[in-house]
Amino acid sequence: MRRVLVVGISGAGKSTLARTLAGELALPYYEMDALHFTGPGWAVDKDFAARVADIAASPSWIFDSFGYPEVRDLLWEHADTVIWLDYPRRVVMPRVLRRSLRRTVRRERIFGGNRETLAAWFRRDHPAWWAWSQHAPRRSEITHRTTNPRFAPLRVVRLTTPAETRGWVRVQTKT
Repeated sequence: MRRVLVVGISGAGKSTLARTLAGELALPYYEMDALHFTGPGWAVDKDFAARVADIAASPSWIFDSFGYPEVRDLLWEHADTVIWLDYPRRVVMPRVLRRSLRRTVRRERIFGGNRETLAAWFRRDHPAWWAWSQHAPRRSEITHRTTNPRFAPLRVVRLTTPAETRGWVRVQTKT
């Protein structure tokens, strides 16, 4: 594992797993949302695709994302491993709700200095709404990609429960 994508729906634990693996495997870790959103008002980096292309061309990395549409194919073509956190809604929804509630109440700064707000909870692109409404479509799209001959060289690790993930990580990071 030298070029790794950790994929799944919002709230699955992609960032946590990617950070853990990056530390244990000495891989550079890239937080996709932090690369994408770089300023107030959720401003998107105009050089985002070029920056990701540069990283994707490097010998090793780990991303915590399925990939934004403009870089998705590039990442999937360069990756050697996809770790899919394929958890059910009953697992991801409490996680994403707790995280968003904490961020809102504590007014935590996230990507580009932005914050989750109470008003944002009522928007369709809020992480909680996104995780709920996109769970099945995201799962379908990841299934399609992991079975697509175009991406056949990829090693795919599909983990369906947090306990299974913990066990897999223990095996991978055993020294």
